[in-house]
Amino acid sequence: MSTGMIIALIVIVAVVALVAAAFAQRARGPRGGRDLKRRFGPEYDRTLARHDGDAKAAERELAERVERHGALRETPLDAGRRHEFEQRWTAAQERFVDSPREAVADADRLLSEIAAARGFPDGGQYEEQLAALSVHHADHVHGYRHVHRVARVGVSGNDGDRADTEELREAMVEARALFEDLTAPNRHDRREDGSGTTADARTDGHKESRGHLPWALNRRHAKGS
Repeated sequence: MSTGMIIALIVIVAVVALVAAAFAQRARGPRGGRDLKRRFGPEYDRTLARHDGDAKAAERELAERVERHGALRETPLDAGRRHEFEQRWTAAQERFVDSPREAVADADRLLSEIAAARGFPDGGQYEEQLAALSVHHADHVHGYRHVHRVARVGVSGNDGDRADTEELREAMVEARALFEDLTAPNRHDRREDGSGTTADARTDGHKESRGHLPWALNRRHAKGS
């Protein structure tokens, strides 16, 4: 083999290696600070604050989340399961009027269950489930974090640690955005059934109840519970 051919082979191998590295990097998802800010939005700022402003530490944590969960593909919900979840969420909102703490606990459990149904880690691994949700629902994952925290405040019986009704209301309202994200039909769910009705059309009748908040959640001021 001539020297020229050897050099040509080396160049080809080097080019192939560079292309493979580029594809691997792309598959792992965004790594730079700018890409991570764009992907995580408010979750980037929360992570940065938790690391006391250390951008490298925050970005390392977020990049690790993308590596672990970026390839996750959410499992679609069929119309019946979606309707069941919507009914349970409406029931939790209505329960808030008389039993705000129990309603928030219901919402916390329901979000965990829906996330698992969509293919995220099981709710028994709360931190890992939250990390995966933050990769795919960064704009609204804090609602789950908030409702999960206040649902567990005061379990030791220390009344000084108990969340008041206003904080419970705020957590419930924040959590609703993630609930709507998780129950919204994906594009590939919008297929026609045998009657020519799309999945979206089958759930149209429930959209009003999903968007409705009972009086206790709409009001701006509430007494402590």
